[in-house]
Formats: sequence, C-alpha cells, structure tokens
Amino acid sequence: METAIVIGAGMVGLSTAWHLQEHGVEVTVIDREGVAAGSSWGNAGYLSPALTLPLADPSVWTYGPRALIDPDAALHVPLRCDPGLWGFLARFLAHGTMRAWHRTMAGLAPISSLALEAFDELTGGGVEAGTREGPFVVGFTAPAQAGAFLDEIRWVRGHGMEVEVERLDAPATLAPVLSDAVTSAYRMDGQRYIEPGPFVTALGDAVRARGGTLRTGDAVTGVTPGRTPQVVLDTGEQLGADAVVIATGAWMPRLARSLGVRTRVQAGRGYSFAVETDEPIRHPVYLPAQRIACTPYQGRLRIAGTMEFLGPDEPPRDRRIRAMINQVDGLFRGVDLEDRRDEWVGSRPVTPDGLPLVGATRGPGVYVAGGHGMWGVVLGPATGRLLAEQIVTGRIDPVLTPFDPLR
Repeated sequence: METAIVIGAGMVGLSTAWHLQEHGVEVTVIDREGVAAGSSWGNAGYLSPALTLPLADPSVWTYGPRALIDPDAALHVPLRCDPGLWGFLARFLAHGTMRAWHRTMAGLAPISSLALEAFDELTGGGVEAGTREGPFVVGFTAPAQAGAFLDEIRWVRGHGMEVEVERLDAPATLAPVLSDAVTSAYRMDGQRYIEPGPFVTALGDAVRARGGTLRTGDAVTGVTPGRTPQVVLDTGEQLGADAVVIATGAWMPRLARSLGVRTRVQAGRGYSFAVETDEPIRHPVYLPAQRIACTPYQGRLRIAGTMEFLGPDEPPRDRRIRAMINQVDGLFRGVDLEDRRDEWVGSRPVTPDGLPLVGATRGPGVYVAGGHGMWGVVLGPATGRLLAEQIVTGRIDPVLTPFDPLR
C-alpha cells in the first residue's frame, strides 16, 4: 500500500488521511468545497463519549409526530412526497425501542471509549489545535426531564462507559447564562470540547505538512474499483491510487451505493449560531429536553441544535433558527438571541440504525467512512485510525465489526 485518495475533507476524512500517513501511505484528499465545509464546521464540538448515544429511542414515538405539525419541534420532517425519506423514517422509527437502543449502544460504546485518546494522538502528533476539558453543565426545567437523563446515564454505564455526574446546588456558579427557569442541573466531568472549524483546519494543515495533497474545489463524480481504483472528477480528470476512501458524509450514497453500500444515509441537518453574553461563558451547557448544545466559541456562546430531515444541498431555512430560539426562550439570562452571528447549517449523515458505515465496499480497493450522525466529530479520529489499519494491514478491528457498510 503506497498511495490512497480520500474523498472528503471533514473530520472523518482528514483523520483517515492522517492515520494513513502514519502507515507511510502517500495521501491525496479531495473535497468539492474545502476543509470542514460539510457538517464539521458549525456543530457544538462536543467530545463527549458519555453523550454519544443512539438517536432513535422510545421517545421518538412521542416527539416524532410533533415533527410533522409543530414548527418549533426539535425534529423537523417536511410534509412532501419523498418515498426515499419516508422509507428511511419507517426504518428509523423501527429502531425506537429499548432493545434496539441497547443493540446500537453496544456497537457505539467500544469506539466511544477510544475517542478522547484518539484526539490526544492527533494533538500529540503535530496537529496544532487543542481540546478543552469540561465540566459540562446539563440543565432541566422539570424533574421528569432530569429523571430521563439519569436513566440514560445508568444505561450508558451498563455498557461499560465511565460517566461522572453530580447534581449542582448552584448551577449559576458554573453556568451564569442559565435563568431560574432551569430548576435543576448536573455537572458532567470527563468530557471535552473543541472549536471544530479551527481544529479540522489544523488537521488539514498537518496532513499537508506531512506531504499530503489537498485538492479543494474538485467534485468527484464517480469511483471505479479495481486493483488500482480510479476517481473521476467533474472535469473529466481521472486519478488512481492503491485505495480510495469515500468520506463524504451525507453525500456518501452518490458514490457508494453502486459499490454495495445499500444502507440509506439521510441528511439530518443541524443549525447553529453564536451570540454575545453579559458574563463570560467558560463551560459547555447542554439542554437535553430542548436538544440544544451550547459551547464557548471565540468569546461568544455557540448555540447548536435541531434535526431537520431534508436533502443535503437544500438551502437553509430561517424558520429552524427561529425554532431553536423559541426552544430556549426564557432559559438564558444575559443573552441577546437577536444579535446572532455565524448562522450555519450542516448536513449530518444519519443511518436508520444509528451505526456508522466504516470499512470495505464490494468494489476492490474502495472503502467508506461515514454515517456517524451527530457523532462524526467525536468519533472521527478513532474511525480514521481503525480504518487506516484495515486498509493497510487487512485486519478488521472488532470495534469496527458493527459498522460493516455492507450490512
């Protein structure tokens, strides 16, 4: 194995490229837009193994119907004639059981346990960006919300995950941004966060500094498998390598479906924006009931949330930003929600069973890495490390077994 092409310059693709370089492989990374241009840039940047959970659980049967009629619902599904989308939703809802939740969690827990160590490997290996320690502050407006969260933490611990949670008597000491409407809060330690855009940019710089080639502005229209698989660009140019990795997030099916990757990957679009606060924000704030994740970001507070099942290339919808504002209305103090900057939408690649797609396709020499849903940032470096090992040595780490892209 001497050369590889990675399609996609987000966290997953660049992590795979970096680890291929660790094995001595000459790497070219291609992205139609640029580094971190997909779902990597504007998300909350949580490196929180304890919160890396299946998206579908029994509550989907409660909030799912609201997605069709409530414009402020955290999950939004458009009423349109789209058989592919409705087929995905049917399979997604079928996983809304505790049995399916535990099955998916059993698949996620082993790679989640590697997540923070994998980030340390990058930052210790020349990626000039850091991770930041918590604690995270988790807030609730009703006792039932807190009870559901604590149940979830208990289930996560049952899968071997270490989770440090402690009730806060005075949440304002850690999160002065929370109003009195947040009646209970918990401190969660052992988690970290990053500014995802700068981190992924630094990762791209490290790949380039180690001799890798980054080609941005080039769209890949096809991949031809074989002993020397070929990548076809929209210009007609063809590039060959010993291996090709498709890490294009929600756009993966366009290149991978013909190679036997039949699992539907649906764009679950998330939004974010940044606001000023009267007092400095030093710790992430998570509001599970509202499905809102907040992070200190360049002197402001980044507010991220919502899940919108639309096409990955559809334009942003201002109504989703307004829905997020309505979700947190009254829960913050000292925050001007009308003074928003850096409004963003990103298409997160969601699979019906909540498990990523990582490994070899049916096409010789072609691999995929994606379908992480909301967890592409936190799981990206560990995914890249394990997939690079498989590509170079042929050994499939047991951690990757649940993510077989041909399932």
